Amino acid sequence: MPEVSDFLDFVMHKHQNRIAEPQLPDDIAKAWAKWFEEVARLEVMTNEPESEYQQVLLNKYRQ
Repeated sequence: MPEVSDFLDFVMHKHQNRIAEPQLPDDIAKAWAKWFEEVARLEVMTNEPESEYQQVLLNKYRQ
């Protein structure tokens, strides 16, 4: 009965492919998409030196 064996191999192979490539549920995918959109809108802040000493150090290491 090689046909039965071939069919079982096919079914097992098909099932293994589904397990190996899981799909994210829609709610998780939507949550990640929302997070990425919010992060893209964040304002980038620079830290300005608070004292003359910090400014001197920054200038030294930038050279």
